[in-house]
This record gives sequence, structure tokens and C-alpha cells, in this order.
Amino acid sequence: MSATNPQPGPYDPNQYGTPQPPGQAPQYPAGAGYPAAPPVYPGATGMPMQQSNGMGTAALVCGIIGLVCGITYFLWVFAVVLGILAIIFGAVGKGKASRGEAGNGGSATAGLVCGIVGMVVPAIYLLALDAALDSIF
Repeated sequence: MSATNPQPGPYDPNQYGTPQPPGQAPQYPAGAGYPAAPPVYPGATGMPMQQSNGMGTAALVCGIIGLVCGITYFLWVFAVVLGILAIIFGAVGKGKASRGEAGNGGSATAGLVCGIVGMVVPAIYLLALDAALDSIF
């Protein structure tokens, strides 16, 4: 048997080159790797931050909940309280939106309208109840 030229096996260490000494990074040929990042131009900082309108969102939430409480007759006290809060938050949110300090003035307007309607509906219910009681007694 001749041992001068053995067949390389699947794990032949000489097949892939010489091993690197420990602690050194492997050397790759020039031009390999990731391409360079594109240049960053002055003033290109990305998307601007959106202005939030927390008062408008609070007005919308209070207005919707107040409107639902106003439609259900037995929760009219909550409807009045939430309606007042929605009107206050909506007015402050609309003021901020008109001054440019916040965006999304539409939610402030919707909260203001829902707060007003949420206060008017229980008032109509109470007036109807008063009229019904007056006609009975």
C-alpha cells in the first residue's frame, strides 16, 4: 500500500488553508464583506417627531364614555361629570392645536362635541321625566 498521496477526506485541515493562531482575526481577501454605508447629508436627521395632543385624546375618551353614560339613563351623573371634563379638555386641546403647540385638533373637537351631547342627553331625559311626573301627579 502506498501512503504517498492520500485522498483528502471531508475534514482535511489542509483543504481550507492554514489555521489562524489564537487571538487573531481571520484574514479575508480584499473586496469581501459588506458595502460601505451611504453618506449622511447635513440636515438629514430622519422623520420629524409628530406633535401629540394629549388633551384632545383625553377629551375624546371622556366625551365618548360620557356619551355612552348619558344614553343609559341611570348613569347620568357620570355623564355630566365626564361631559364637563370633556368640554374642558377639548377647549384646552383646541387652543393648543390652534397655536401650533400640538397636532390632531380634530380629536379635541370631537371630544368637545361628544362632551356637550353627553351632557344634553341626560338633561333631556330629566326634563322628560319631570314632565311625565307632573302630568301624573
